[in-house]
Amino acid sequence: MSLPSVLSGRLRLPAIGSPLYVISNPDLVIAQCTAGICGAFPALNARPASLLDEWLHRITEELAAWDRAHPDQPSAPYAVNQIVHRSNDRMEADLALCVKWKVPVIITSLGAREDLNQTVHEYGGITLHDVIHNRFAHKAIEKGADGLIAVAAGAGGHAGTLSPFALVQEIREWFDGPLALAGSIATGRAILAALAMGADLAYIGSAFIATKEANAVEAYKQMIVDSNGEDILYTNFFTGVHGNYLKPSVIQAGFDPEQLPQGEATKMDFKLSGEAGKKVWRDIWGCGQGIGALHDVPGAADLVARLAREYAEARTELAVKA
Repeated sequence: MSLPSVLSGRLRLPAIGSPLYVISNPDLVIAQCTAGICGAFPALNARPASLLDEWLHRITEELAAWDRAHPDQPSAPYAVNQIVHRSNDRMEADLALCVKWKVPVIITSLGAREDLNQTVHEYGGITLHDVIHNRFAHKAIEKGADGLIAVAAGAGGHAGTLSPFALVQEIREWFDGPLALAGSIATGRAILAALAMGADLAYIGSAFIATKEANAVEAYKQMIVDSNGEDILYTNFFTGVHGNYLKPSVIQAGFDPEQLPQGEATKMDFKLSGEAGKKVWRDIWGCGQGIGALHDVPGAADLVARLAREYAEARTELAVKA
């Protein structure tokens, strides 16, 4: 198992900072990349749509400036997440901007498209597709994705129900290409565990919500620090797709977490308002089960440094045990 050239040898840690809806922004992505992991953001976070061109310009220029100033510690590549779902009427225009700026990595979600993969390949980029089941993984590779992101149980936001052991195991029976694993990864030890299971990269989201650069209100960050795995609620009520959310935010928004009806699986709605006038992602806060390891709100670079230290310590400890 080897990483494509766009990622190989360019990461301080084998990790991707997952694209966080509403939360990921250029400040966070640049901090992640200059710290040595692949930073990512959803194209839809740039609102209005014209802002995406400015974001890509800024990220490209600032990472290039960093590389010139730090030739011995170049930045990691960045990624843009494209929601491949019929509800996303911006995708074609957003993809055209990604082509313009030659975005190194495109992460696709909620649908796989052969034409999108071909477009990215034409300018030299790669595509990673996130999946929650092995059958979705097969479809993504059949349609030309370069790699996969296994979104296992415990991941923040839209997530699956399979154990990471089961999901990685099933994918690795037939696929030896790039594979990232998402699901409760918030420590360096967990990064090493992901690699031991057969993944090439850890896919880390919730830990970066509670960082200084993240576009999240302070109450959201503090709730993550104050919560643990028992405070995570898995439901499809808010968007029609099952996901993990901070239970205290659900209660705070005026909903009873024990009495939520089923959402419509065929319809995704990012603008859902309840009786209390609350909106998902803005007021209903996505989060994964690994947050029990988070106890402060550091800068993104400090978080990466901590993860790197823990990763090195875990490798040493495991070698001794072995």
